[in-house]
Amino acid sequence: MGQLRDIKIEDLEYAAGMLKAMAHPMRIAILSFLEDGVRMSVTEIHQRLKIEQSTTSHHLGILKDKGVLSSKREGKNTFYFLKNDNLSKIIECLSKCTP
Repeated sequence: MGQLRDIKIEDLEYAAGMLKAMAHPMRIAILSFLEDGVRMSVTEIHQRLKIEQSTTSHHLGILKDKGVLSSKREGKNTFYFLKNDNLSKIIECLSKCTP
């Protein structure tokens, strides 16, 4: 397993940006919905979160901009998914570390 000291500073800065983007309760919830290769549309996510669609789109935009999520347009819908399946490990860790 790689050691933190073996990672380039640019990669650490990228990772820190991703973690900052993820550090919001709604964004953590979004990521938990998208575990295990699940793909969801903005509408599906906003209905599950019970928040405005514009707010959901804002959170998705931040996560996509920081490299956490990817998206694919299919017809009228855009589906979001984890850019890297290893991000699920962070969500798993959070669920184990909370009461």
